[in-house]
Amino acid sequence: MPNRCVDLRSDTVTQPTLKMREAMMYAEVGDDCAGEDPTVNRLQSLAAKKLGKQAALFVPTGTMGNNVAVLTHTNTGDTVILDSEAHIYYYECGAISALGGVMPITIDSEDGCPDPDQTEFYLQRDPIRFPKISLICLENTHNRRGGRAISLEQMRIMQSIAERYNVPVHLDGARIFNAAHALGVQAKDIADCVDSVSFCLSKGLSAPVGSLLVGSGDFIAKAVQVRRRLGGGMRQSGIIAAAGIVALTEMVDRLVDDHENAQYLAKELAEIDKLELNLTDFHTNMVVINVQNIGITAPEFVKIASKHDIRTSYFDQDRIRLVTNHDVSREDVEYAADVLVKLIRSIMN
Repeated sequence: MPNRCVDLRSDTVTQPTLKMREAMMYAEVGDDCAGEDPTVNRLQSLAAKKLGKQAALFVPTGTMGNNVAVLTHTNTGDTVILDSEAHIYYYECGAISALGGVMPITIDSEDGCPDPDQTEFYLQRDPIRFPKISLICLENTHNRRGGRAISLEQMRIMQSIAERYNVPVHLDGARIFNAAHALGVQAKDIADCVDSVSFCLSKGLSAPVGSLLVGSGDFIAKAVQVRRRLGGGMRQSGIIAAAGIVALTEMVDRLVDDHENAQYLAKELAEIDKLELNLTDFHTNMVVINVQNIGITAPEFVKIASKHDIRTSYFDQDRIRLVTNHDVSREDVEYAADVLVKLIRSIMN
C-alpha cells in the first residue's frame, strides 16, 4: 500500500463537502445585522428546532458562542462553576475573565462532570462573603476527558441542583451530536438539561466555519447584543450559513462512522499492553493514549508519527489524542492503526 497522510489531529481539519460548496455559491443573502439574511434565519430556526429551544444565534466560532453565553448569563465580578479541564477554562485564553470580568471556580473530576456535592458546597456559600455564582458550565462531549459523553442522569442531577439555587446551566456542546449518538438519545434530550447550548458546525459536521448558540427567546435577544460587542455581528453571512444547513441536514447521522472508526483504532492499539487502554473509555470519535510507559514523551511521539505521515496531537507530556473524522475513511484508519502499532513497538524495542 502506498504511503498516505492520515490526519487525526482533530475533526476541525475536515473539508466542506461538494454540496456545502454549491450551497455557499448559490446562497440567498442579506444583512444579518438587520436580521435580513434569509439563509442565516433558516439556519438559526433549524438549529433551535433540532435542540428543542426557542431561538438560536449564528456565531463565527465555538469560543465566541461560549463567551457570548457566559457574558449573557453573568455580570462583572460573578463566578462560574466548571470542570478543571473544560474547554472554556483551558483553551479560550481566559476570555470570560478578560472580557466579562467573570472568575472561574474549577472542580476536578474523572469524567468531566463536576461533582454534585462539591458544586452544591460552592452554591450554598454566604453571598455576602463570597462572589456570586451566576452560572454552571458543562461540556458534552468532553474534549480533554477523551471525547467522553456525559450521561443524561449526570446532567439532570446538575440541572436539579442549579434550579434549587436559581442558577442557569450552559453547555459547551461543541460535539453535542456525537454525545447524542454515544448515549442513544436525541440532541434535544441533552439540551433539555440546560438553559443554553453552543455547538459547532465546523468539527465532525464538516462545515468550513460557524457555531450556533441556542436558548430561550429572551436569552438569545440579549445574546445578540453581546455577539455584536465581541465583534461577531456579520453581514451577508448566509454564504457560510448555507454550509451549516447542509451540515445539520446531511452530516449528523454519519458521525456514527467516526465512532466506529475510533473504536477500531482503539481496539488495535489496545493490543499493546503497555498502553493500558480500556475500550470503554472511548465513547465517540476520540482515542487518547498514554505513552509514558513506552519511554517517550507525547510531543516527541507526535513528531515521529508525523514523519510516518500520521498526524496526531497531544494534551500534555504523556497523552496523545487521535480524532477520527469525515475525511478519514475506514481504510485510512486501518492504515494508521497498522503504522502506529508498528511505530510504538519499534520505540519499545
